[in-house]
Amino acid sequence: MKRLLKLLIVDDHYFVRQGLKSVLGEHFADILFDEASSANEALEKVSQSDWDVVLLDISMPGRGGLDVLKEFRSIKPKMPIIILSMHEEEQFAIRVLKLGASSYVRKDSAGQELVKAIEAALRGGKYITPLIAQILATHLEKNVEGPVHETLTDREYQVMRLIASGKTVKEVGYELSLSVKTISTYRTRILVKTGLRNNAQIMRYALQYGIVNVLPDNENSNG
Repeated sequence: MKRLLKLLIVDDHYFVRQGLKSVLGEHFADILFDEASSANEALEKVSQSDWDVVLLDISMPGRGGLDVLKEFRSIKPKMPIIILSMHEEEQFAIRVLKLGASSYVRKDSAGQELVKAIEAALRGGKYITPLIAQILATHLEKNVEGPVHETLTDREYQVMRLIASGKTVKEVGYELSLSVKTISTYRTRILVKTGLRNNAQIMRYALQYGIVNVLPDNENSNG
């Protein structure tokens, strides 16, 4: 008798969770799903039960996916975690793999790619899509430290992305559940580390390096 595959889906969108269950239910016959719609709910379920695989949305509200990923790794170091995202691979893939994720899968390709990622995770391995493999190869070929934004901490990187998307310091603070003063401190660190001078330069830098895909309408703001 086959053992049930226990899989936890962490995503704040109900229809995304149902869609993933439908797709994976067609491929894995013996699978037991559970769901979490928030970071706190997910952390509670991971603390209380063992999971064969966890699917984690990178863009959770409040405590984002990067923070939750690190907490998962501290609670259950060997538990396979697959990151799901609507963001381009260049924006997060290398960062989450360094943090210990098993795979990074785009939601718009969460069919066979996700099945392959889960199968690899169950074998104790990682699944690297061809595009991510190309990005990794490019990093190795350059044999350099990489662009300056790679020196940012995960939280600084999150703040930089949100500023680059056109959000104010207050809006960033609300989204990350942090004070305006704290976000301002992170913004200052970002400017110092990158050598940029204002929000407009952050936006253009982010576009140049694929951190965001499109500049917001207020991209001429000097912040």
